[in-house]
Amino acid sequence: MSLCAPVLAEAPPPNAKAAEQQSQTRGLPPEAVTSHAIALQGEKIAFTARAGAIRLKDAKTEAPQADVAYVSYERSGIEASGRPVVFIFNGGPGAASAWLGLGAISPWRLRFPPETPSPSLTPVLLDNAETWLAFGDLVFIDPPGTGYSKFLSEKDDVEKRFFSVDGDAEALAVVIRKWLTARGRLTSPKYIVGESYGGFRAVKLLAPLRERENIGVDGLFLVSPALDFTWLQGGRPPLSYAALLPSLAAVARNARDRGQLADVEAYAAADYVVDLLKGPKDPQAQSRMSEAVARFTALDRNFVARLGARVDAKSFSRERKRNEQRIVSAYDGGVEGYDPDPFAPGGDWADPVLDAWRAPLGAAMTLLTQEKLAWPIGDARYAILDGRIARHWDFGHGGRANAEALSDMRDALALDPRLKIVVLQGVADLVIPYFATRLILDQLPAYGDADRVRLVVTAGGHMPYLRDEGRARMRDEARKLIERH
Repeated sequence: MSLCAPVLAEAPPPNAKAAEQQSQTRGLPPEAVTSHAIALQGEKIAFTARAGAIRLKDAKTEAPQADVAYVSYERSGIEASGRPVVFIFNGGPGAASAWLGLGAISPWRLRFPPETPSPSLTPVLLDNAETWLAFGDLVFIDPPGTGYSKFLSEKDDVEKRFFSVDGDAEALAVVIRKWLTARGRLTSPKYIVGESYGGFRAVKLLAPLRERENIGVDGLFLVSPALDFTWLQGGRPPLSYAALLPSLAAVARNARDRGQLADVEAYAAADYVVDLLKGPKDPQAQSRMSEAVARFTALDRNFVARLGARVDAKSFSRERKRNEQRIVSAYDGGVEGYDPDPFAPGGDWADPVLDAWRAPLGAAMTLLTQEKLAWPIGDARYAILDGRIARHWDFGHGGRANAEALSDMRDALALDPRLKIVVLQGVADLVIPYFATRLILDQLPAYGDADRVRLVVTAGGHMPYLRDEGRARMRDEARKLIERH
């Protein structure tokens, strides 16, 4: 299956026309356009909101395949052609854009209470003081299977293609090109924002945008990106434990930045690696590691020794507050929840951050769509996070464990000397540790200016924007990236 603009050389075959007519009755509604204004630092900012969908078709038959939903916010009263456009994706795979949209970037955001999140939280939308609308127009895109996006084809191979690394990137590149063309924004500076797998996706998008859609990208802003899954496989490469250790220490120390973890980073990158590579047959190395890891993580030394001084995120999440019958979130080690089965030797549990915020964010997006965007979506459910998509995702040859986007990043930086990348991560993220990302990025050449790729570490976890400090830091770093072009 290939995705591109409709074939214009010849009329579509009759079966394609029938499929198009049938899809109109079950596709998404036409675009809704509304006008709004919010106050930012005392300044009134007027903007236009658009909620709609871009239809993707088979390039050969023009048979409809999917309607990809988007929400855009475009500032009023400013010449659009030179104004930056920011395309925003979440990750998963299977996560909708409301995480970044109502969590951090859009003109409105969900109110986040200071206490542990609750799925029964009543969604309240606030004007977002940290919105990026002040320095760029925003386009939030929900890949097929997420948000309100929907498949229009019942063929299994269509869904299978979309649920793959290459098919996903090719399809979303078409969506970006179609949005730019429809809005007359091909000359605007272009940026892509991606979180978690969305960071992987953002890097993978560069090649199809450049090579298939004739579109260049000025910059990437990656939030907690999964750049190389080999580093994220606990229990496999010894370096994965070294990459995680500073984040474990950040939780133990309630650290808010890298400056509080310099000693842990130095140990993790030197003595710890040396002893890890000696293996479990060296009792002196095991003893040294157990002592140091227990000290940095505030875990019981005997427990650390039983793990061979190789502490994974799940074990840490369970053991840190085990005596209090509580667990900590892997997505933000500073957030705790109750252990549903505290006396079991092992177990599974819903994450106190990821799983608790799903319902409020999904409900808030429904509220936004109905009350502010006025998009007549009816009783459609907003799919905030679909685990089925992640389970069925095709990572290509080698599978998930060997998937990486660093090679694509190398090629893009070498080819385009104007491309700049900012990577922002929370210090207490145990899912994609910031130190792993630092070690990965350290393998890149300077490409003439080492500042072309910057790592920013802030307070918080995998979604650092759930905290006021992290949300403000994201806005400030994004403004620097966009305005310095």
